[in-house]
Amino acid sequence: MSAVFPYAFDKRFVAIWGPFGVRRSKDGVTLTDDGSLVATYGFSSLETPLDNVDGAHITRSYHWWKAIGVRGSFEDDGLTFGTNTDGGVCVHFREKVKGPMRRSWSALTVTVADLDGLVAALNRTTGGAPTAET
Repeated sequence: MSAVFPYAFDKRFVAIWGPFGVRRSKDGVTLTDDGSLVATYGFSSLETPLDNVDGAHITRSYHWWKAIGVRGSFEDDGLTFGTNTDGGVCVHFREKVKGPMRRSWSALTVTVADLDGLVAALNRTTGGAPTAET
């Protein structure tokens, strides 16, 4: 059975994530039965085979201007699907994945409600070891 990890929404930032079309009832990260990671964020999405996942770790305490919405990082070539500033899971890819903004991305940070659960599921599925929080 597929594993679904919905986002943790902070209502204070609805004016930022709302226009992206993000909805509690339909968006989040799904690890599918056929071996894919599918992340949806309103009008944006990213999909890759689980075999392409190189690891995942929890990150915390973001500045809102760096974390809310669909954002590319200025420091690396990572993508964020962000709904809160508390924490997220950074998923690293072996090969870059085509996604929003007509770019390919080496990592994706998602602010799901169950951070530990997503990290554990990805590490079980991909054979990776748990990684430390940053």
